[in-house]
Amino acid sequence: MRFLPAFLAVLLLVSAAHAQAVPQSREQIQMSFAPVVKQVAPAVVNIYTRRVVRTNVDPFFRQFFGVPQERVQRSLGSGVIVRPDGVVVTNNHVVRDSDEITVVLSDRREFEAKILGTDERTDLAVLKIDAGAQALPVLNLGDSDAIEVGDLVLAIGNPFGVGQTVTMGIVSALARTSVGISNYQSFIQTDAAINPGNSGGALVDLQGRLVGINSSIISPSEGGGSIGIGFAIPSAMVKVVLAGVTSGGKIQHPWLGGDGQAVTSEMFQQLHLTRPMGVLVNSVNAGGPAEQAGLKVGDVVTAVNGREVEDPEGLRFRIATLPVGSTAQLTINRGGQEKVLPVKLAPPPDRPERDTSEIGGHNPFTGATVANMNPALAEEMGLQSADPGVAVVKVRPGTIAHHLQIQPGDMILRINGHAVASVAELKLALAQTAKSWSITIRRGGETMTVTIGG
Repeated sequence: MRFLPAFLAVLLLVSAAHAQAVPQSREQIQMSFAPVVKQVAPAVVNIYTRRVVRTNVDPFFRQFFGVPQERVQRSLGSGVIVRPDGVVVTNNHVVRDSDEITVVLSDRREFEAKILGTDERTDLAVLKIDAGAQALPVLNLGDSDAIEVGDLVLAIGNPFGVGQTVTMGIVSALARTSVGISNYQSFIQTDAAINPGNSGGALVDLQGRLVGINSSIISPSEGGGSIGIGFAIPSAMVKVVLAGVTSGGKIQHPWLGGDGQAVTSEMFQQLHLTRPMGVLVNSVNAGGPAEQAGLKVGDVVTAVNGREVEDPEGLRFRIATLPVGSTAQLTINRGGQEKVLPVKLAPPPDRPERDTSEIGGHNPFTGATVANMNPALAEEMGLQSADPGVAVVKVRPGTIAHHLQIQPGDMILRINGHAVASVAELKLALAQTAKSWSITIRRGGETMTVTIGG
């Protein structure tokens, strides 16, 4: 125990050195997030949805059991009032396919809500409640680009339907991609507890500003609770969707007209970069904004408007948060030289004509709706590539295409050895009499050929 006196001496010295850091009042001892919570919590609402699901009855049994049966599906989530006229932001998956939506405030006032607009690509939805002359609390949108890893944040929502709950944590990571939640991926990751029912709720900073909409968690089991890995949609994207919906127009994200791949640890030195980062451009659409600005295959895009991009998902997110018609400043590396290219962003063109058609007859694609691919269609479907060809847009349940597991987003390349470049050519190929079918499709970057029949 000889070390004890020395330890106490050191402790006394440290205490003396920090004497001025000792709390000087009761208020300093009782530090609390309560003032922030009182400011922001009233604007965070509970959302209850109701959906009537009709169960189809086989015609043979209908004579015994009558009309198709109905059952009611209920779900819950959270939302945020962002305007005094009753505009509410939540997740699209909270209200998808709902017949009725009820918004409940923290003071227990209830209002029926209608959907102003949804954007499945960002998993955001905008609702409207009519409170008449009643005042509504509002949560102001902050700047999600201003937060940093390590900042304290509060998550507010309605987990498991127990009622409004506040949890605290830090920003664990920024620009988190490849978590498979929506098409535009650049999420704020936090360890503040987010649980089922929190979806659509608020992630706020300590100034009481909305920096994200809580969207999803990673959990060891389906329907499980928080393990400290939650994701929020940045307020930068929320602002874009809000502007599109509340202006009376449709939500339209700009088109860059170029794509590429992430720079890996094996290639960054050959590209004259200091570390693996950015997007190596491998395709530039003829006549698109990127080509007009001078972007070339082989360039590496490292930043948009001064904000670094790490991968293609991050690049798409940065472009998607900018308005159509604006100019994006693309920082690129070309052969070791850094350049800045001003790119005038445009809406994705709806060319060539889609010629959307549902395939009939008796063939592998019976029941599939197909269309000629173009940039606008690729944007709507959340596809990374807009290469010309024929895309499956949707598949009607119970059809041949459905049973053969044809999926939306599949690109039809060949039928019985013949290349297919348009919907017209696909129809002509399928009109031929055949004992067996050999079809080649591309799905998620992989090409596969399947023989059916014979």
